[in-house]
Amino acid sequence: MPILTRRVRTLAVTLATLATLAVPATAQAAPPAAPAEFVALSDVAPSILQDIRYATRHNFVGRRIDGYLEPTCILTRQAAEGLRQAQAKLVRQGYTLKVYDCYRPQRAVDHFVRWAKDLADEKMKAEFYPNVAKDRLFEDGYIAEKSGHSRGSTMDLTVVKLPPRFQRPYVPGEPLVPCFAPRNRRFPDNMVDMGTGYDCFDPLAHTDNPAITGVARQNRDLLRTTMIAAGFHNLPEEWWHYTLDGEPFPDTYFDFPVSRCSLR
Repeated sequence: MPILTRRVRTLAVTLATLATLAVPATAQAAPPAAPAEFVALSDVAPSILQDIRYATRHNFVGRRIDGYLEPTCILTRQAAEGLRQAQAKLVRQGYTLKVYDCYRPQRAVDHFVRWAKDLADEKMKAEFYPNVAKDRLFEDGYIAEKSGHSRGSTMDLTVVKLPPRFQRPYVPGEPLVPCFAPRNRRFPDNMVDMGTGYDCFDPLAHTDNPAITGVARQNRDLLRTTMIAAGFHNLPEEWWHYTLDGEPFPDTYFDFPVSRCSLR
């Protein structure tokens, strides 16, 4: 075979091989994007504080949760506008809202489900569910295979007195204190006293638990009356959990990542 012909064939094979190797990179599906109705809360109500716990290791799982690429709050525009209204009312009274979680992708919910089935993993039990056996988390309603957060109009939030106190970061491995311990003993969250910490798997976290009295009862009522006036309703089992009335996606559970890059 002539040398030139062999070189041409060799070049053709090489180009074909490179083209084949390039296919997977160009054929990879782009991450799912949020519908146009979703926005970053910071673009609508920038004064609301954000402490997105599932993008950190300070949560009941003890590690960053799947799908949380950034510690940012994403919501439907209607929900974000409602929070802006609630924030304006609270600021006039010397308070601010602080969100812990907003839109939650289905992959994060799936992560919770896998974790709940691993009964050996209890490294955060002492803070978040000290009195609940892990094998009861499904039965008692603390973990479910679907979450209203994935529909984009539900958020977990609290109230902080202005100006906000410094809140130190969580240190992985630090001694854990029960979420229902007195405020001066549990993790030093800068929120007003609500009777328990956030994501406390305990009856004391039920919004109307009669054991919550005094200042903590007043603070829960302040949050609830403010949110109801802005068009939200509370989940009775969690004082921090609110959903927009007439949410725009009542039957759709989204799975795009929590990241500003997901927004159009």
